[in-house]
Amino acid sequence: MPKTGFVYDSRFLGHNTGNRFPENSSRLTAAMDYLQVQPWFEELHQIQPRLAEREWIERIHKPDYIDHARDMCQSESHMLDDPDVRISKESYNVARLATGGALELVDSLMRGEIANGFSLSRPPGHHAESSHAMGFCLFNNIAISARYLQEQYSLEKILILDWDVHHGNGTQHSFEDDPTVLFASLHQYPYYPGTGSYSETGTGKGANATVNCPMSAGSSDSKYEDAFQERILPAIDKFKPDAVLISAGFDAHAADPLGQIQLSTECFGWMSDRLMEVADKYAEGRLIALLEGGYDLNALSQCVATHLQCLMKQ
Repeated sequence: MPKTGFVYDSRFLGHNTGNRFPENSSRLTAAMDYLQVQPWFEELHQIQPRLAEREWIERIHKPDYIDHARDMCQSESHMLDDPDVRISKESYNVARLATGGALELVDSLMRGEIANGFSLSRPPGHHAESSHAMGFCLFNNIAISARYLQEQYSLEKILILDWDVHHGNGTQHSFEDDPTVLFASLHQYPYYPGTGSYSETGTGKGANATVNCPMSAGSSDSKYEDAFQERILPAIDKFKPDAVLISAGFDAHAADPLGQIQLSTECFGWMSDRLMEVADKYAEGRLIALLEGGYDLNALSQCVATHLQCLMKQ
């Protein structure tokens, strides 16, 4: 039986944001330290990332922005577009590597080499707009992966479920007028970046292909489970995706310093199980998850492990 794919590369640590910045390399080293002592870790199918080809990055980002990101990193600037997007000389190539890791997961999945997969990578991506970096993000890895599935492998309908505590504005804006991508999000609201209200449901042909579940500060497991049962799963059942992508941010955990949502580690397992069921029902099990946020090192490590164990149950 194909195994769960796992992407990690020490080159992800080369995106140097400084030790005091929330999104820093210790997120990945802490998670890897925790994962590597788990008895099941060796059962994962290790996948090496590649540098994403520019043609695929351009499916989501404008050429001028890609050039701007490259030039700012090469100039050894410490910021790209916003103060909350720290960069270093290696950040452009590391961002390409994070995107390329997602594309390698897709390739392995579609070749039947893995059953599903997860990428432990950085920088994250879901805030990145077509021509603007935001919220720690340079390239929108999940959005690029959705287009890659459609154009490289002719899958028609892609589900992107985003459970990061911050709304995935860049992902929503990439597809808000596109009926072939269902974007569903649970996130703290009102909160950064200010998007993601109930009223944002898509535009034009994409009307009703965006499902936002804004959650009040202090929301716990039961509120998220209710949102799944009442809004998200019915929308997915109507959409019937050919593949499931997860923007897997773990900063809605109760221990996380950047949000005020109170999820348990077990709730991330519950949500993972529900999406595995969706993938099995509609998408021949095709599911890929990419790391977004998560800034308490212990909680992040435990949530990633829980999520991986759910994927391995396929």
